[in-house]
Amino acid sequence: MQPIIKIESLSKKYKDADQYSLNNVSLNINEGEIFGLLGPNGAGKTTLISMLCGLVKPTSGHFTIDDLSYSNHSSKIKKIIGVVPQEYALYPTLTARENLHYFGSMYGLKGSDLKDKVIETLDLLGLLKFADKRVETFSGGMKRRVNLIAGILHKPKVLFLDEPTVGVDVQSKNAIIDYLKVLNENGTSIIYTSHHLAEAEDFCTNIAILDRGRIYAKGTPSTLINSVEEARNLEDVFISLTGKDLRDDI
Repeated sequence: MQPIIKIESLSKKYKDADQYSLNNVSLNINEGEIFGLLGPNGAGKTTLISMLCGLVKPTSGHFTIDDLSYSNHSSKIKKIIGVVPQEYALYPTLTARENLHYFGSMYGLKGSDLKDKVIETLDLLGLLKFADKRVETFSGGMKRRVNLIAGILHKPKVLFLDEPTVGVDVQSKNAIIDYLKVLNENGTSIIYTSHHLAEAEDFCTNIAILDRGRIYAKGTPSTLINSVEEARNLEDVFISLTGKDLRDDI
């Protein structure tokens, strides 16, 4: 497989910060992977994804997506990536259909193509009968599913997901994960962060564990589990590498 994302010595230190949020990270993510970025609070996961999405500028280092760099090809990159943030990126007083038509138009979709795609994805994720209800009336799981659709209407080549199943019920979580697996099977490479380690163990093809801005380990879930003595699952690996200290953020 060819790398779809190449990261070389990437670092980020925010203004007035005492430490680097990301420190000299190098990583290749292959085309067709479901790649998990896992780590405690403050590990650097969101900073890394924010840089890869073009939202935050690196302090140093370099990366490419599909052999394109933001310095020379930012508009091309934005057309081939999808972003599903942890916070809902939706307009609460608009309906699900209105939200999706708005976000789809931002990606250049229009006319019958946009209309059909919105109907298709709402139906696949069990939301078609709620298409004309305001998002502010939706449950957390319903909002999370609309949030996902908004990021994938344009069929991105690379999809970034930051905690896509946080705060949802089991049924919504299963619907989201099943749909993401179909997207991946149809050619979308996925980069995913989560605190749900059992979910990541089942969902991801490869994983990097970050802490304090550095990569501590990377590999397939089974390889990582086998690398730690007496580890039974990914959670045991995670604790072994990052420790048991609390990581409360303010």
